[in-house]
Amino acid sequence: MTTVNQTTKIVPRVGWPSWRRSLWYHWAFYSKTWRASVISTFLFPILYLTSMGLGVGHLVTKHTGLVQGQTYLHFVAPGLLAITAMQLAAGETMWPILGALKWVRTYHAAATTPLKPEDIVTGKLGWVSIRLFTTAAVYVVIISFFGALSSWWSLALPFVGVLTGLAFGAPLMAFSSRMESDVPFTTIYRFIIVPMFLFSATFYPLHEYPGALRPLVQFMPLYHGVALARSFAFGDVPVLATIGHLAVLVSLSVIGVVLARKSMRKRLVS
Repeated sequence: MTTVNQTTKIVPRVGWPSWRRSLWYHWAFYSKTWRASVISTFLFPILYLTSMGLGVGHLVTKHTGLVQGQTYLHFVAPGLLAITAMQLAAGETMWPILGALKWVRTYHAAATTPLKPEDIVTGKLGWVSIRLFTTAAVYVVIISFFGALSSWWSLALPFVGVLTGLAFGAPLMAFSSRMESDVPFTTIYRFIIVPMFLFSATFYPLHEYPGALRPLVQFMPLYHGVALARSFAFGDVPVLATIGHLAVLVSLSVIGVVLARKSMRKRLVS
């Protein structure tokens, strides 16, 4: 994983921490394939905001007026950023992890070098964090062009995207490290990712849900990412609620990292 990339003519420096060499591998690989993701990085936010924020938003404004004191575009845009972070992290930590362990066996090759399984996990999640930050930053710029930001707190949205993504990516990496087949991944998408996409107070506020369902919505990790993104975008950052949302996302990320390191060590060393 520290092989010199002859095309880019950039070599990881001697003395780098091992996990940074693992991170370098992902960067070198992405430097060959980045064109495939650029269109989605820029196009998806525009399509989402145009269809949901402007298209559906026009109908919402016409029939119900403002949503929590905001236009529907303002209301839905931060939630779409959190959704994008979840989807990106999930895509990076399911099939690619299984492929690197079972099909291509890249991680097995890396484990024969001085890299430790923990370095592989840290490097991968570090790279996922970089992808999350840059994608969220692009999203923020596009949202600003749509006029859907109303506070300087919105500069923190890329960090919210990173934290939201890691809350999914780290546990999913731990799960993927134990799999021998990709069959469970479709189940995760169908029964976890998609329901959270639809029912995490992204497209309509929490108080619109039936009372019995609200605790279930608040239990979903994506809800906390959506709530954080929305409060930073609006500039309404209640201290206790923000601490609660951060605590949930940080806890999931830390637990996921610990489990991923254990799973990767068991898979590559035993």
